[in-house]
Amino acid sequence: MKTKAVRLYGENDLRLEEFELPELKNGEILIKIISDSVCMSTYKTVKQGAKHLRVPDNIADNPVIIGHEFCAEIAEVTEKWKGQFHVGDKVVLPPVLSYLGGMQTVGYSFGEIGGVSTYSIVYEHIVEHGYLMKLDSDCFFKGSLIEPSSCVIRGYKGSMHLAADGTSYTNIKPGGKVAILAGCGPMGLEAIDLALHGPVKPSVVVVTDLDEKRLARAKAIFCPEKAAQSGIRLIFSNSSCRDELIELAGGEFDDVFVYAPVPAVVELGDAILGFDGCLNFFAGPLDPNFSAKFNFYNVHYKQHHVSGTSGSTIEDMTDIVHLISEKRIDPAVMITHIGGIDAAIDTTMHLPKIPGGKKLIYTHINLPLTAIADFEELGKTDARFQVLSELVQKCNGLWNAAAEKYLLENF
Repeated sequence: MKTKAVRLYGENDLRLEEFELPELKNGEILIKIISDSVCMSTYKTVKQGAKHLRVPDNIADNPVIIGHEFCAEIAEVTEKWKGQFHVGDKVVLPPVLSYLGGMQTVGYSFGEIGGVSTYSIVYEHIVEHGYLMKLDSDCFFKGSLIEPSSCVIRGYKGSMHLAADGTSYTNIKPGGKVAILAGCGPMGLEAIDLALHGPVKPSVVVVTDLDEKRLARAKAIFCPEKAAQSGIRLIFSNSSCRDELIELAGGEFDDVFVYAPVPAVVELGDAILGFDGCLNFFAGPLDPNFSAKFNFYNVHYKQHHVSGTSGSTIEDMTDIVHLISEKRIDPAVMITHIGGIDAAIDTTMHLPKIPGGKKLIYTHINLPLTAIADFEELGKTDARFQVLSELVQKCNGLWNAAAEKYLLENF
């Protein structure tokens, strides 16, 4: 079976190639990957090459397939798994294979499986450990967003507090005040979604961003009036002033999430923490010497905590699958662009410079990276985009199952 895939050979060395996959061994499963969401972590990996902790040293001779936020359908099942998996099943998988006891990760470490490919081989040990998960969904793109959404819920679970009886617990404080700083990027939007509709309900959510366009889009998606109906005061602000944010919230914050690796944002988060408050540094920096000032007087006397999370677990993915299937959250809020496999390299290499949220690659089509906001204009010369524009407008401007179906059938 031939596959077309984007492979990493070294620092800033990505290549779109077609090559032959090895024959399936009994216990392996062949998957047809439909969509992959481009992650900032992949951009950082490409910049570092073999220096990255999850990437093997020998990629110059044995390149790895990039992409770890993917959704696929099963194309072939070997004898061992017949009856448990079937051709056509939609599947996703947690990329970090923690059971191997190291840093081996799909999208970083392997030559036969990765999200930016047309076909990949799921190894026997992945299936044996329950990492190939079936998805009951009418679309593929939501499957591509389960992994990033899982990272967000992992951040929530990593927030730590001390109970009145002296015990500790992890997650945001029920009925507490939450700040999501630099929170109108794709992952921040999902953090808002989970704060409003997740398993633990706060009383106040303050979201900051310096970009007015991103703030306006976030406010259009998450209506403060609707949030108020469920008992949550949702506030959007472009302020970076400690006193102003505390006044907006009606007091200091119990949980602060930092969504940009900027020292000033970290220090602002520290400054607005209340007693027993926790700061979660979600944004992964490129600089291994990244640092910021933190008030350790308050760590001692005000019981401030700081936490950091990276990636997610199979349990986190299971939680997100349930929240999506129950229609409590909609990860479509993250997507602002779509493209084909021919757009994958350029999108990955220049990801920080491309405005907007998540960029979704459909691996079986060719299409330049295209902003959803541009569909209407493009529709003036290409009737297909006019249809796509109408389909997304029916869903408050968000990518959706009907739009995906039309894309896959007509591009």
